[in-house]
Amino acid sequence: MNVLLVSPTTPDTFWSFRHVMRFIAKKAAFPPLGLLTVAAMLPRNWHLKLVDLNARSLTAADLDWADYVFISAMIVHEDSVRQIVARCAEHHKPIVAGGPLFTTGHERFPEVSHFVLGEAENVMPTLVADMLAGRVQRFYQDPDKPDVAGTPVPRWDLIRFRDYATMPVQYSRGCPFNCEFCDIIVMNGRVPRVKTPAQMVRELDTLLDLGWRSSIFIVDDNFIGNKLKVKTLLRELVSWRARRASGVSFLTEASLNLVDDAELLELMVQAGFKKVFVGVETPDEAGLTECGKVQNTRRDLVAAVKQIQNAGLEVMGGFILGFDSDTHSIFERQRRFIQESGVVTAMVGLLNALPQTRLFARLKSEGRILGQTTGNNLDAVLNFVPKLDRETLVEGYRALVKRLYAPKEYYRRALTFLREYRPRGPRTRRPPSEVLAFLRSLWVMGVWTRGRREYWKYLTKSLLFHRRAFGEAMNLAIIGYHFRKVAASL
Repeated sequence: MNVLLVSPTTPDTFWSFRHVMRFIAKKAAFPPLGLLTVAAMLPRNWHLKLVDLNARSLTAADLDWADYVFISAMIVHEDSVRQIVARCAEHHKPIVAGGPLFTTGHERFPEVSHFVLGEAENVMPTLVADMLAGRVQRFYQDPDKPDVAGTPVPRWDLIRFRDYATMPVQYSRGCPFNCEFCDIIVMNGRVPRVKTPAQMVRELDTLLDLGWRSSIFIVDDNFIGNKLKVKTLLRELVSWRARRASGVSFLTEASLNLVDDAELLELMVQAGFKKVFVGVETPDEAGLTECGKVQNTRRDLVAAVKQIQNAGLEVMGGFILGFDSDTHSIFERQRRFIQESGVVTAMVGLLNALPQTRLFARLKSEGRILGQTTGNNLDAVLNFVPKLDRETLVEGYRALVKRLYAPKEYYRRALTFLREYRPRGPRTRRPPSEVLAFLRSLWVMGVWTRGRREYWKYLTKSLLFHRRAFGEAMNLAIIGYHFRKVAASL
């Protein structure tokens, strides 16, 4: 059996980091972990080929070779997916489609032959048997959540490491919180399911044995959803680093209640975590209460961010505009919070109602839903009727993002972070691509583009006052170039 696994093109978004790739000579930020994991569930004697459209093109020869085409996609990939589906139709190739785009919206793709809705582990044996028998059903879905302790090591041999900046690994699925706008609990539930420490070590060993030596993104939606078990994992990771003399660094996503557990925070630092993405959402208590972000309420948010920075982790933050409780002052309040807290990488987006979320259900009952979301906040559109004037909200969002990523404001925020940041934990390896990126930044940002004066002032201050964190400082400068280009497109 010949199976072609196709990952769609990711459009220009905050997290595509497309404008950074030119600095580090990579083609994409991350490979498609979902498809690589599904590939590991297929029989070893089948012939598999993976085409990531972010790294190379899909050819007619690829499609002619395939018996089936597997596609996995998120909502933001819809345009690319439709192009892939059309090409498969031209070559008369049956499609098996999965991922969030199809799990929450398969009815919009009548031209797709077969769907895996939800998580794949429990249904893959039946799908494989049906493929062999030539009787593939239209839908495959199991109401029970799979035990991820049985999930196999992804098929890393299907990609070229040199195409990517970071390798993704998953530890858990699910989140114990119930934020109104979030679709994670819709797809993965509220009871976090975790892999065993031995399983995680096996995945990490596989990456190192194949030659990976750079950063690893633990892609969980809330890495600390089960604090007791994650501490056990972190202790094992500390031992693993000593055994492997590993210089890799980790980044992940976690809820802000990380600051309530000093032991957990310290274990993350000692295990080699360098960055954590946190959904701050808004400095407005009414907005947090409205969306059910209880883990962020009744606390000093600026102090919480600085506590994580002081521990030795960079905080990347997610922020949302468009809550019903938002007033005209929200734009300046968000800006002040982001600047004062030193959240350098601040992803600000307009609220959108994702399919099957509590927010979507509430707004639909109120007659406020206008259509489907694109999944890309750079489109600067809302799929519902907001309480705040729509034009004010959209224009305020655009102005805020442009201001946050203007060179002077951005470098000032980066220096605020560097004053709080305390580099700690094990020494991690800086890949040659980072040195190359720094040298290229000297020309691109120091000579060729606008903001040159601010760049040189920032570089000088970083060298004089933050020499221990100079590598992090230069990484922030380069990432800021991407965000500046993204902001300019709004």
